[in-house]
Amino acid sequence: MAREKQETPLSPVAQMFISPGLYSVIVFTLGFKTRCNPSVIVEGIKNTWIKLPRFSSKVVMDDKKNGKAVWVPVSIRVEDHVVVPDLDHSNIENPDEFIEEYTSHMANTPMDMSRPLWEFHILNIKTSNAESLGIGKFHHSLGDGMSLMSLLYASSRKTSDPDAFPTTATTRKHVESKNSWWLVAKFWFIIMVLFTTFVEMCKFLVTLCYMRDTKTPLVGKSGDEIKSRKVIHRIISFEDVKLVKNTMKMKVNDVLLGMTQAGLSKYLSKKYDDKNPRAGNTKQILDKIRLRGTVAVNLRPATKVEDLADMMTKGSKCRWGNFIGLVVFPLWIRCEDDPLEYVRRAKTTMDKKKISMEPLLSYGIVKLIMKVFGEKVVEAIAMRMFGHTTMTFSNVLGPNEDISFFNHPMCYIAASALSGPHALIIHYVSYVDKLIINLAVDTAVIPDPHLLCDNLVESLNIMKLAALEKGLPKMEV
Repeated sequence: MAREKQETPLSPVAQMFISPGLYSVIVFTLGFKTRCNPSVIVEGIKNTWIKLPRFSSKVVMDDKKNGKAVWVPVSIRVEDHVVVPDLDHSNIENPDEFIEEYTSHMANTPMDMSRPLWEFHILNIKTSNAESLGIGKFHHSLGDGMSLMSLLYASSRKTSDPDAFPTTATTRKHVESKNSWWLVAKFWFIIMVLFTTFVEMCKFLVTLCYMRDTKTPLVGKSGDEIKSRKVIHRIISFEDVKLVKNTMKMKVNDVLLGMTQAGLSKYLSKKYDDKNPRAGNTKQILDKIRLRGTVAVNLRPATKVEDLADMMTKGSKCRWGNFIGLVVFPLWIRCEDDPLEYVRRAKTTMDKKKISMEPLLSYGIVKLIMKVFGEKVVEAIAMRMFGHTTMTFSNVLGPNEDISFFNHPMCYIAASALSGPHALIIHYVSYVDKLIINLAVDTAVIPDPHLLCDNLVESLNIMKLAALEKGLPKMEV
């Protein structure tokens, strides 16, 4: 009876993530400016992470509840989850390449479902970007990207003020002017929300039912399982993104989506040119491509650092777990003469998505179907949605000041959420003045992820030059 009272059912989205077809993990890398002290990190984890029930519970299929998964508390020894590999540094010729292989191996190794679903590896190896590294692996059922970012905030402090939490960039709130036209504008906005939601949900359902993306070098064969993923990351200047953002008077997300569209267009253009060097019809081929991505959207109303840190405590206004919706985002794959056109297209599409209730409805649909029909039906629907689209995309704004993780000064954060049958997953994470591009690819489909990453970086550089030609604006603080 005591055990039953302690058991907690998994949320509908967490239930979906533990299904065999949608096995999902989050792999992240923390770069440190100094060598790691494993005992300090172990002690820090004992004082923070273990306070969360999910980090000291395992997933069990409860026969008494029709085979549904539940969290069952277990006794845990933190040292068993913190791995300090014995590295032969003399045989490591290229540390950066070694870390890529190590991270990719972690991503491809199934987790032991008989114990709490997390692990943290400490590598005292110097790379081109860090003196040492911490590489973590969490099962996605533990929480989404925002939940796990809150874990980082709760485990960190500003290097300039060891007693203060990190800070992130805040979004300015629009203050409504309640003049005589306020009610008219409010009514018109509601009409726009309802109409846009209807249109976007129709597209969502059409995609789910039958509309597939065009077969391109980014898409695997239908029905093929991903046997091996390659996980890489690249660090570039976040200031370049902000320059384009301020010049175009748009959001960071618009620039990152524009950069993604331009980079994928460049990559596919090269692939088709290599395949048909004499055809000269690459532009016509790209014009006919339908390529869409699934974008994860955080549904929490509060995302300030204090709210994120409060997710570690009971009674928080900010929800821990997987509280994300899904939108289907059409990507503009074209040969554009004006590189900033990719950003304009991204903004136009994203503006529609922002006023649509598509992510909230998609989350509600998953909950309803899970409750009525069970996880098998939800898994089949999710697999169909992923099978009809090409890639997964997301971005997370990280700390805008230098922080220390359990007294270890950090220099960057990289993270990838590996989920579903997509051959391409792109995540962007910012840290102070750096932007970290994270790619997780199916090597059978995309054997050259570094080339794709080069195309993304080159596209941003071209956008930056185009923005500079417009005149350098005042940089926002």
